[in-house]
Amino acid sequence: MSVDHYENFPVASLLVPARLRRPIEAIYRFARSADDIADEGDAAPGERLAGLDAYRAELDRIETGRAPQTPLFVDLAEEIARHALPIPLFRDLLDAFAQDVVKTRYADYPELLDYCRRSANPVGRLVLHLFGRSEAEHLEQSDCICTALQLINFWQDVAIDWKKDRVYIPQTDFPHFRVGEDDIAHGRWSANWAALMNFEVDRATALIKRGAPLVHALPGRLGWEIRLTVQGGLRILEGIRRVRGDVFSRRPQLGKWDWLVLAGRSIRM
Repeated sequence: MSVDHYENFPVASLLVPARLRRPIEAIYRFARSADDIADEGDAAPGERLAGLDAYRAELDRIETGRAPQTPLFVDLAEEIARHALPIPLFRDLLDAFAQDVVKTRYADYPELLDYCRRSANPVGRLVLHLFGRSEAEHLEQSDCICTALQLINFWQDVAIDWKKDRVYIPQTDFPHFRVGEDDIAHGRWSANWAALMNFEVDRATALIKRGAPLVHALPGRLGWEIRLTVQGGLRILEGIRRVRGDVFSRRPQLGKWDWLVLAGRSIRM
């Protein structure tokens, strides 16, 4: 399981029914390309925000029944109409990407969760809408899984995000463990750092387990897709624990043998 960009999430795999692969691909292309506008290349912040504004304008056209001006949004408009997908969820993603352009620190955990609510949760909610399972309980479970996956991405990518001058560990957590951003800057592992990372891993573990019962409410193939996603996230968290939070010298990720473990654990969920 890659955890770059939106590859934490199911993306039109063979486990997804063929009739839904096209809308899921359209959602993914929207999210991935908008994320790239905010995060890739050497564009200035103003250029990035202008690019995201152009995406907002395309959503406005779709919402008001006007024809989109780019192929990506022509395809997306078809899927939004066909499946009655809520446009505010796409706007939430754009708000999160725009925030990434201008905000590089998070004061506390609730502030970080609010970011995840817009940067990660809409993807899961859109998938549930495609399957006609948008009951409040299922949406909440999906939110837990998606937020957890986003946090997992943050915890394994501490060193990578530092190079972009981004720190997603809540600022209020550092003093509790007597570590700081200087430890990230120097890739300095310590027992205190291990304790901090263990604390963050516990948070993500609790969230993803809270959302895990969603797999029993979903149709067979999607249920299996989510099972593998949940187990993949848990496996990466195990990897972070295994290296005692030393994500500076080794970025925990899944290898080919891990997929056998995921398959076995998914069967037992």
